Amino acid sequence: MKNRYVVFAILLFISSPVFAQDDLLDLLDETDESVNYAIATFKGTRIINGHSTKLRKKKELEFLISHRFGRINTGIYEFFGLDEANSRLALEYGITDVLNIGVGRSSFDKTYDGFVKWKFLRQKTGAQRSPVSMVLFSSYAINSVRSEGQDINFEDRIGYTFELLIARKFNSDFSFQLMPGMVHLNAVPSAEDDNDIYYLGGGLRYKLTRSFALTAEYYYRFNPLTSTETFDVVGIGFDIETGGHVFQLLFTNTKAQFEKGFITQTVDNFWDGDIRFGFNISRTFQLGQKGG
Repeated sequence: MKNRYVVFAILLFISSPVFAQDDLLDLLDETDESVNYAIATFKGTRIINGHSTKLRKKKELEFLISHRFGRINTGIYEFFGLDEANSRLALEYGITDVLNIGVGRSSFDKTYDGFVKWKFLRQKTGAQRSPVSMVLFSSYAINSVRSEGQDINFEDRIGYTFELLIARKFNSDFSFQLMPGMVHLNAVPSAEDDNDIYYLGGGLRYKLTRSFALTAEYYYRFNPLTSTETFDVVGIGFDIETGGHVFQLLFTNTKAQFEKGFITQTVDNFWDGDIRFGFNISRTFQLGQKGG
């Protein structure tokens, strides 16, 4: 049962460059005036916690720092959450314009994660039409926390995520995205829990000024873990464009910055005031010539 998810992820990673070639040819045809592609549906690779349909271009390397503080409602003693810190450092690379890979390390559960992201459809009008952009996303996460007096198998530390990102830019100001997906946990807290957690996420971006935009996202889980009280993830944020880069300020109820964590391990309730301030900041480097 577990092996089929590993096989699926490997096949997705191997086959993506092959299938991506056709879509890459479409991207190279952007100079054709008969086809108009939607651009800047989202300015960052993240909406808030989850991925957007934006990819890094070929040979671009992004260094991403994500930070989540403690709960604001802990009060002045914890300096409204600023005494606590959860961070993720990551590198993301564009193999092609439509195929990205990435790796990261989080302080939350000392987790190592990696992903592959493939855009197989791009929103366009004109001679060729497509009302949406679509991206396949697959990731893994490995919990490396030391077990005290317990012998935990390595495979029981691993979780996988499979997600489809569907986005549409309705006009120059408003974009919306749906994220149906599944998290598979090799090990669950109780026999009563499902190993496969299904969810549907929704995210949006609304441009307020030339360099300032409102973002929001929500993930609804159809079958959350029953042995542990967890909550759906909510996020509200602001994108600030500075010199070609996007700085994201946000408020959310999760400490984790990877799918396995924020889908299955969010123990704070946003609607009860368990809100955390955080940010995403990135720096992109061009490695070599784009066409090289």
